Amino acid sequence: MPIKPVLKMGEPLLWQRAQPIEQFDTPELHALVRDLEDTMKALNGAGIAAPQIGVSQQVVIFGSREPRTNPRYPDAEPVPYTVLCNPVLTPLGDEQEEDWEGCLSVPGLRGQVPRYSHLRYAGVDQWGRAIERTVDGFHARVVQHECDHLWGILYPMRIRDLRQFGFADVLFADNLPLEE
Repeated sequence: MPIKPVLKMGEPLLWQRAQPIEQFDTPELHALVRDLEDTMKALNGAGIAAPQIGVSQQVVIFGSREPRTNPRYPDAEPVPYTVLCNPVLTPLGDEQEEDWEGCLSVPGLRGQVPRYSHLRYAGVDQWGRAIERTVDGFHARVVQHECDHLWGILYPMRIRDLRQFGFADVLFADNLPLEE
């Protein structure tokens, strides 16, 4: 499948709530997942959501099939490859952690984003099989970031202190660990 163009912040579709998946194990859904996989892999993404490639459906993918770290997040622990449709996130407590995030739809920028430290997520995969996991750390952060795309939220909307938001090449000029 071809690599799809990624919509950038400002595109109206990115502000909209995506539609739930109603039919699973269809050729159309499998093609969408392949497009997401190819695009995420080509861009070294930690995850990607269907709205980012112009499809207003509740599908995200994240993680990696290979037990390696992501070059954009070299210090993060590996996250298992997951296709998640119609997700429901449930924070497990009020504790939040702030950490740097970037986004394929907000190229070149990074910001300190608060996210729940521990959460449970549930949904289904592209075949309609149930998924339910309790996660923390980078895994929890990635799930929250990608699912935000399904609800019309981009990470800059969650930043509390805009002094902690800027271009990666300026913020990390001495040690640029994160590249777009």
